[in-house]
Amino acid sequence: MTMTLMTGICQTAWRPVVTGLVPTRCYRGDAPDDTRTDLIEIPLPPWEDKPGEPIDIKRRRLLYESRKRGMLENCILLSLFAKRYLNTMSETQLQQYDRIINEPSNDWDIYYWATEAQPTPDIYQGEVMEMLKEFTKNRNQEQRLDAPSLEYLEKEG
Repeated sequence: MTMTLMTGICQTAWRPVVTGLVPTRCYRGDAPDDTRTDLIEIPLPPWEDKPGEPIDIKRRRLLYESRKRGMLENCILLSLFAKRYLNTMSETQLQQYDRIINEPSNDWDIYYWATEAQPTPDIYQGEVMEMLKEFTKNRNQEQRLDAPSLEYLEKEG
C-alpha cells in the first residue's frame, strides 16, 4: 500500500488491522468543516483555594505546578515566570496565580490569555495576569527555549 502526502493537508490514513482497514484521524489544522464533535473534554476536579497553607509550601507547590503542565509552551512560560516572580509575590498574588494556573481545565486557554490572543475572563483578570502578560511579551528578548533547572531554588532559598 502506498500513501501520498499532500502539502498542507492531512488525509485520512488507513492502517491494517486484523479485520481489515480502519480509518484513523490525524491533525487537520483549522479546517472549516471541522465540527469538533470528536473533541474530548476531560473533567477535572474543581479548583479549591487552600486556606491556611503555609506560604513556603504554597510557593513550592506553585513552582511545581508551573513546571509540570499539559503542554510544553506553558511549562516554559509559567516556569520562567515563576522563577522570576514567585518568591516575591504576596499571599494575595499567590492566590491569584494559583487560580490562574489551576482552575481553567484547558492549558491552551491560559496560553491564549497570556499571549493576549484571546481576552482574559474577568475572574482571572488582575495584577498577576497583567504581570504574566507583560512577562510573555519578552521585551528584553531573552532566550526562552526550556524550563529553568531547579538549582536556583537552593541558591535563593
